[in-house]
Amino acid sequence: MRQELNQFLDYLRHERNASPHTISSYKRDLTQLAAYLEEKDILLRRLDNVQIRGFMGQLHERRLRKSTLARKLAAVRSFLQFCVKKKWLAENPARVVATPKQEKLVPSFLSEEEMARFLEVPASHRPLDLRDKAVLELFYATGIRLSELVGINVEDISLRERLVRVRGKGKKERLVPFGRAAGDSLKSYLGVRPAFLKYKIGEPAVFLNYQGERITARSVERIVDKCIRLTALKRKISPHSLRHSFASHLLSRGADLRVIQELLGHESLATTQKYTHLDLGRLMDVYRKSHPRS
Repeated sequence: MRQELNQFLDYLRHERNASPHTISSYKRDLTQLAAYLEEKDILLRRLDNVQIRGFMGQLHERRLRKSTLARKLAAVRSFLQFCVKKKWLAENPARVVATPKQEKLVPSFLSEEEMARFLEVPASHRPLDLRDKAVLELFYATGIRLSELVGINVEDISLRERLVRVRGKGKKERLVPFGRAAGDSLKSYLGVRPAFLKYKIGEPAVFLNYQGERITARSVERIVDKCIRLTALKRKISPHSLRHSFASHLLSRGADLRVIQELLGHESLATTQKYTHLDLGRLMDVYRKSHPRS
């Protein structure tokens, strides 16, 4: 299966324009499948749904989350469908394997008051604090993905129009607006950005580490963790929580769900709905104002 897997990854990379993160995820999940088949001495062309259920069962015994199991099964389905397309298989045996039922978890997010406290943490005028402030302000102002944030280049930002061009899943580009607070933070950071460059004058990335290279996703996670600790919020908050907060706050202030969908870069409205939260008081208020017999 190793050779077929490499061809599938090339297909994702060159024909589907999948992101490096997506390719890495597929490679990891499918390498696990390949190892399982080798252990059981099962040839790819002999693979059936019973063996796929055995693979999923083995993963389940490791106490993986249902969302992780569902992702791995989706990767297997995609790969085997590619094998059908290439005529290595007559049919896709993973299509009849049921997806694990997902837990309905409410994603963590910050209230508007908590977000205001959180964004006040990087308060000094040191270059690192100015960078961290710009990272957090832009993250919350746009609701973009972590991979999109670290991928922004200097030429992608227009401070005058307050727009940023981001590259989403499948390298699809979209323009996202940001507010005055994020614009002011970006302007302050860009003023000290040359201090990060050192000898790498040609680096196109907006957000840089102390070596003058593009900041990594892990570095942004550390920035968020540090600011959460300093804010004394006793909850698990990730960079993705800022995206949840962005969508929830827009919705609670009356933004149309389809506008939020466009800003987040979602193809499906159902995906956007997972990012939105309204408390009971807000729901009752909207109901009383909107229902003709309330």
